[in-house]
Amino acid sequence: MDIKLKNYLKLHSISYIGHEHEAVFTVEESRKLKQSIPGLHCKCLFLKDENKKFYLVALPAEKRLDTKKLKSLLEIKKLNFGSPEELKEKLNLTPGSVSIFGMINSKDSEVVLLIDKEVWDAEKTGFHPNINTSTLELNHEDLEKYYNSLSGEKSILKL
Repeated sequence: MDIKLKNYLKLHSISYIGHEHEAVFTVEESRKLKQSIPGLHCKCLFLKDENKKFYLVALPAEKRLDTKKLKSLLEIKKLNFGSPEELKEKLNLTPGSVSIFGMINSKDSEVVLLIDKEVWDAEKTGFHPNINTSTLELNHEDLEKYYNSLSGEKSILKL
């Protein structure tokens, strides 16, 4: 975990349990980690709309994003993946390590954080700490602290 994230979590009194593991790039590769890391395994998708507004969507790893529903909720017509270059520019992340923790690198309202209600309601969740060789296990209280620490636009949505 990089020092910026470590310091951010400490500053906001956000507790976590770190789990080191081999690099994983896909949900398929991460399935074997479920046996050793408790909680709801989550994935994050970096998306943009037709107006070049960016979204970071956090949902359960096994859940397929209903893009039609999301477009309707956001009142937009098009939704695509952001490019690796846009991901680096907006969140200082690389493909395979996309995480809610990248939001600490976003300027206010540059990227909107959207968390699926199922993730929000989970007792424990797991997210990469901006690198795909470890996972941070958070209980709901600490997920909520993190969410509330962010000053940019964000929402909990039933996706």
